[in-house]
Amino acid sequence: MTLEELHQLFLAHPTICTDTRKITKNCIFFALKGQNFNGNAFAEEALKKGAAYAIIDEEEHKTSVNCLVFDNVLETLQQLASLHRNKNKVKVIALTGSNGKTTTKELINKVLSKKYNTIATIGNLNNHIGVPLTLLSINENTEIAIVEMGANHKQEISFLSKIAQPDFGYITNFGKAHLEGFGGIEGVIEGKSELYDHLISNDKHVFMNGDDDVQQEKLKSYIKKIGFSTKDHQYYNISFIEANPFVVLEVEGHQIKTQLIGKYNFPNCCAAVLMGKYFNVPLSDIKTALESYVPQNNRSQIIDKNGFQIILDAYNANPSSTKAALENFKNMTAQEKTLILGDMFELGKDAAKEHQAIADLAKKLGFTNVFLVGEIFFQVQTPFKKLKSFNDLRSELEHSPLKKGTFLIKGSRGMALERTLDFLKV
Repeated sequence: MTLEELHQLFLAHPTICTDTRKITKNCIFFALKGQNFNGNAFAEEALKKGAAYAIIDEEEHKTSVNCLVFDNVLETLQQLASLHRNKNKVKVIALTGSNGKTTTKELINKVLSKKYNTIATIGNLNNHIGVPLTLLSINENTEIAIVEMGANHKQEISFLSKIAQPDFGYITNFGKAHLEGFGGIEGVIEGKSELYDHLISNDKHVFMNGDDDVQQEKLKSYIKKIGFSTKDHQYYNISFIEANPFVVLEVEGHQIKTQLIGKYNFPNCCAAVLMGKYFNVPLSDIKTALESYVPQNNRSQIIDKNGFQIILDAYNANPSSTKAALENFKNMTAQEKTLILGDMFELGKDAAKEHQAIADLAKKLGFTNVFLVGEIFFQVQTPFKKLKSFNDLRSELEHSPLKKGTFLIKGSRGMALERTLDFLKV
């Protein structure tokens, strides 16, 4: 069977499943492989549960004429997604960056959906499987697709760009994330910039933060750039008003009062405003969209519980995002501030140095009630309370309950610090 013929089958059965626990009637099951599983072994089960076809790459698992054998299931999924993207008259906006990708994607989608039929990456399904699945959710009514791209090593963004073939792109920032895979901050800049490299080489449009020195340098001679800035009048000007705790910005004399905390979310809002203006969304609709967006999934959420005000930013953490969160927390008007910080992962040889820097920053900013959680933080030199594991934190707080106040909880996903909410009691 050719890729074109598979695409025709997909149009007749436009739902893709990669997990037999989530099979829907008449879907197409792609038998992907992982470190601990072989999807080929589940092809027969997928068909019995109602899948119309199963795409496999091991002939011995062909138990039905509805098992279609290709050379490589993952590559077939990626090629099908790229073909499908090309057959639809849809504008694709790709975005990547070290911090704020998912929030920015949600904000852009919120704004553009005021005028257009949009689809966007679900959650943070932004890798070599998630990007194809997003593209395959495009249908004949889709006008704009917003595709988030994640990476933890070089050439990954370049590869995803070739699959998605974006018409527009935006990089949120370049920060100290995935240093282990990228080999340092210069590697991060080089890796994330692969999106701009792809767009420039294909003469496509680039959205940019005109206040970001790296982006300024990268795009200084490129004509097809659309930027925002707080000061440079060659770009669309947006003013930062405050973040105490919620971000307020001013656009064309109108204040937009968001439900996003932290000055670090200001450029994320600006990107959504910029794209809204570019695609002719009325400013009143842009304002409504941004003001109605409420963050979820442990991303800068504000939660009131048992007399505690909690800034829950426990979805992920790296040195850049943690530094920004600490500086924002310092500037917030609140009493009895407490920090609960968890280990930051994927920092490789820089892990010890970066954790020490965060502990030093917390001290420099004047925080006194600080809990550092995790095996890496446990090694730093600091006057703060150090706890080797989450269970140690639980024991500490159950033995010595905290006073009411305002808390910042931040750590990498693997730390799952949102569990702290379960035992914050007066």
